[in-house]
Amino acid sequence: MCAKTPTKAVLRPASARLPPWSAIGQILLLDLVFSVDSIITAVGMTEHLPIMFIAVIVAVATMLFAAQPLSRFIERNPTVVTLALSFLLVIAMTLIAEGFGSHIPKGYIYAAMGFAGFVEGLNLLARRAKEKRKPVQNKPALTHRTAG
Repeated sequence: MCAKTPTKAVLRPASARLPPWSAIGQILLLDLVFSVDSIITAVGMTEHLPIMFIAVIVAVATMLFAAQPLSRFIERNPTVVTLALSFLLVIAMTLIAEGFGSHIPKGYIYAAMGFAGFVEGLNLLARRAKEKRKPVQNKPALTHRTAG
């Protein structure tokens, strides 16, 4: 009997298998989906159709140009994501409370968000200063071998 040797599958990251045109298409589609908030804002702020179109185009272009730097920043500072999600939660709870007729002064919300942003900024600065103080370890210590 001849046993076949199993072949190992080569695993590649998903980004390596994705053609560039497909990635660009997905980014544009996501930008259009997420620009719905820009459309709603534009409709709420103006009744002029050309201004609405310009607002959406500017929003999509901004997202395209800001995606890469923002992605790198978030990758280096994951706590910012938690802060952003907590801001969304505060805004959502405020909207729900106002939907039930309870008024929450916006000054309280802005003050809390501003303070949280300030504290996160201090944390980012402290983390950056701590990283600069770390000693650089280029090479491991040499060990001498003795003949036995």
